[in-house]
Amino acid sequence: MTPYFFGYGSLVNRDTHSYPDAHPAQLVGWRRAWVRSAAFDRVFLSVTLDPETTISGLIAAVPDADWAALDARETGYARLSSGGAVQHPLTPAPDIAHYAVPVSQQGHTTANTIILSYLDVVVQGFLREFGEDGVQAFFDTTDGWDTPILNDRAAPQYPRHKVLTKAETALVDHHLNRLSARVE
Repeated sequence: MTPYFFGYGSLVNRDTHSYPDAHPAQLVGWRRAWVRSAAFDRVFLSVTLDPETTISGLIAAVPDADWAALDARETGYARLSSGGAVQHPLTPAPDIAHYAVPVSQQGHTTANTIILSYLDVVVQGFLREFGEDGVQAFFDTTDGWDTPILNDRAAPQYPRHKVLTKAETALVDHHLNRLSARVE
């Protein structure tokens, strides 16, 4: 049976990948967090165990169980078996994996900022999949908003950046203001 991945960040934005058979899903018992990856000197979006939280995302098939391209895209993360933690519409249930920055690789970095062009892509994906309520849930089920955010919209650093509409940009900015996030 074809395995699937559960994406909870940029992989929710279907414009950033070509994986087939994608479906909205939820990961039970996990929470998103912005974490510093010492191995890559960058702040990444990751997940941590949290029995009180369920996060939305997207599952998609990994044809021929060929994880090489996805593992390369998700460099800096470890691929973890999701076990039965993913709620989804598929029958029978496939094997599903998700990615997380290993705790052993979290630590001090010199680039201690969230890249806004990356966050924009994530929010655009959540808006398309889950609407404005889904965007609010993304922000509310993600820790680490005290991390400064680098406004790189004029010269995006994120390699899979996308152009946002004015309304999408305003939605991102609204939630950052709501959470008193510091944009530099």
